[in-house]
Amino acid sequence: MKFPGQRKSKHYFPVDDRDLLILQSSQKKSTSHTHVIGIDQVLVDIEATVDEDLIQRYGLSMGHSLVIDDKSAEQLYSELVDRQLITNEYAGGTIGNTLHNYSVLADDRSTLLGVMCKNIGIGSYGYRYLCNTSSRVDLNYLQGVDGAIGRCFTLITSSGERTFAISEGQMNQLQPESIPESIFKSASALVLTAYLIRCQSGDPMPEATMKAIEYAKKYNVPVVLTLGTKHVIEQDPIFWQEFLKQHITVVAMNEDEGHALTGETEPLMAANKALEWVDLVLCTAGPVGLFMAGYTEENAKRETSLPLLPGSIPEFNRYEFSRPMVKSCCSRPVKVYSHIAPYMGGPEVIKNTNGAGDAALSALLHDMAANRYHKINVPNSSKHQYDFITYSSFSQVCKYSNRASYEVLNQHSPRLSKGLPEREDSLEEAYWER
Repeated sequence: MKFPGQRKSKHYFPVDDRDLLILQSSQKKSTSHTHVIGIDQVLVDIEATVDEDLIQRYGLSMGHSLVIDDKSAEQLYSELVDRQLITNEYAGGTIGNTLHNYSVLADDRSTLLGVMCKNIGIGSYGYRYLCNTSSRVDLNYLQGVDGAIGRCFTLITSSGERTFAISEGQMNQLQPESIPESIFKSASALVLTAYLIRCQSGDPMPEATMKAIEYAKKYNVPVVLTLGTKHVIEQDPIFWQEFLKQHITVVAMNEDEGHALTGETEPLMAANKALEWVDLVLCTAGPVGLFMAGYTEENAKRETSLPLLPGSIPEFNRYEFSRPMVKSCCSRPVKVYSHIAPYMGGPEVIKNTNGAGDAALSALLHDMAANRYHKINVPNSSKHQYDFITYSSFSQVCKYSNRASYEVLNQHSPRLSKGLPEREDSLEEAYWER
């Protein structure tokens, strides 16, 4: 596993020659590995250039998003293929994007649970999904289905107007028995999206999701939830507050989702409010930057050397050099907050906002996995004097998540095609000479 964050590329785990508390016997053991598990509504984004007549024939609304049935979706797809109108087909899905980016950043394994077509033809949408997913993402546990996975058609007319047609297909047909208990024993996190719980009546996906949460709790695996969209949350914020309180360790959200969940318009206060239900919060806030909030042990808190920031909570980043902990593991829990402005002021031109939050979350997951990886391979390290959630501090994770998010904003695809630069131009030369 690569070392997370802005560090020298030569650093890999375990860094055992610098820690005086490591027993000599631990160096003789074979290295143990970990992975991140995610459940997703597996779907493919299909982009095509069409005329207005096609949009009218399929009963779509110009410039809007509509759900279409499976039969119409198949007819639409066949016509687009026959007329060679498709310009792009690429893997989508919030958790699929997150796991792909995690595996690219960490150069390590993740495991995707969901459904996939049993029979995949070369060049088909299922084939495109596999082609656009990192080889480090383990797809061996996908449940085969007869029929299509989810498809999101983006139909672009000559005027540039985008019309969306969404076909659910079989993406919500993941059965609880398709969730293997054995893979949770070595997992460092289970990552979910709110979409998984809000399906049509009779879909097995919510039950499968709860089965995965059950296994995660059994093996003390942190459960991470990304809220997905404000529209899902604002329908019943009380339900989601209770769901977070009962099942979730870490929540990832943007400022709109945070407002829908907590009623707080300010990202910092929304993150603070969410700490009533979870142990760690990652909140992206567009041009404002990125916030984190969580807990640490009173005796383990570390003051920042960076300027103290004003806000609704005065000097809120005072202890941002601390590392996050689960509140129940703290004898004297202290709330900790951190913030970072957009990396390099943000891209000159934002090419894509779809997936920036997923990229930020993938960096946090990398740091969480790195912590478990180091802990199981170097258990006597001073890094594990307390039961921390991440390997790095609030401040360092903010920087890393912010950097990964910038990379997605600066490209058209929501998925990283390569890891972050080994040598950041923005860092002073002295950093690399240490």
